[in-house]
Amino acid sequence: MATITVGILGLGRMGASLGLALRRYNASKGAQHQFKITAYERRGAVQQEARKFNPADEYINSPFNAVREKDIVVLALPYSDVQSMYEVLGRELRPGGVVFDTSSIKSPSLGWAQKYLPSEVYMVGITPVLNPRLLYTSVDETAAAREDLFDNGLMLLMPGIGCAKEAVELATDFGQLLGAKSHFIDPAEHDGLMAATDGLPALLGVLFYHMLRSSPGWNDGQRLTNPAFAYLTHHLYDTHPDDLRDVFMHNRDNMLRYLDAMLSTLRNFRQALAQNDRNAVEAAVVDSALDYEKWLNRRTKNEWDEKDALGKAASAAGDIVTGLFGTYLGNRLRGKKDDEKK
Repeated sequence: MATITVGILGLGRMGASLGLALRRYNASKGAQHQFKITAYERRGAVQQEARKFNPADEYINSPFNAVREKDIVVLALPYSDVQSMYEVLGRELRPGGVVFDTSSIKSPSLGWAQKYLPSEVYMVGITPVLNPRLLYTSVDETAAAREDLFDNGLMLLMPGIGCAKEAVELATDFGQLLGAKSHFIDPAEHDGLMAATDGLPALLGVLFYHMLRSSPGWNDGQRLTNPAFAYLTHHLYDTHPDDLRDVFMHNRDNMLRYLDAMLSTLRNFRQALAQNDRNAVEAAVVDSALDYEKWLNRRTKNEWDEKDALGKAASAAGDIVTGLFGTYLGNRLRGKKDDEKK
């Protein structure tokens, strides 16, 4: 049974859940290899909370020691810390090491990887589309970490420039071990979609709170807040302002495109309300509700139109893992013994 070393940088919900999923695999009856997990988290309170779930075998206070000589490194850091961490990875990762970057925006990460990582260290951007059972658990904090966070979900893959195919195939295997199906997507397309599905909701929550706190009725209104208010504004609770700022700015072209579309929609809806146009208001609500029900049904079952590239279960990488690094680590992930590799 082979041992694969993994360094997880960041123990928020994503990083801690990834560690829990790997430890679940380690404890499974069919496990043909073991993951030895080292975790780094600079925020003391976050590390203390993560230790309650025990997502790692050891906890390191130095990012240099956490990534040194690791087979796999997972970046699950606050976004404002990602660029500086690539400099650390470039100095410390051994040849053949693979970086999985979970950052919500991939184009900047691909640039940082090309700038800081040696040619023999490979980066694959990964974005988990989470377990559909957890759609309405939106708070992104360590206390919400769970081993099934990735089950029945998707793992979107975006290999870096010059990435060896063995590292890409390793990423597909890794996603499957976590419980997700792997799919490939263009980084620019990914960042555009993330602006719509993640960035804009965060921005609306921030701006809504900014507007409301300045309104004359906020002194009394803040006492009447319930889950609807908390769901909309939760990014101000679970995401540092620096990270929100950087996510908005690094993806600003896509954010502006969707923000313009949102403003146009709001203006149209405001006009319908101002004109007491019951039919227009009802059409907007009913049409959205009916389509939302269809989306929720598809998302819950993870069943999509076959013409949709993200709906196809087949991996473009296939089942072949070859080459020096691919054979060395890829075979271990597939459970092959040394004599089977000869």
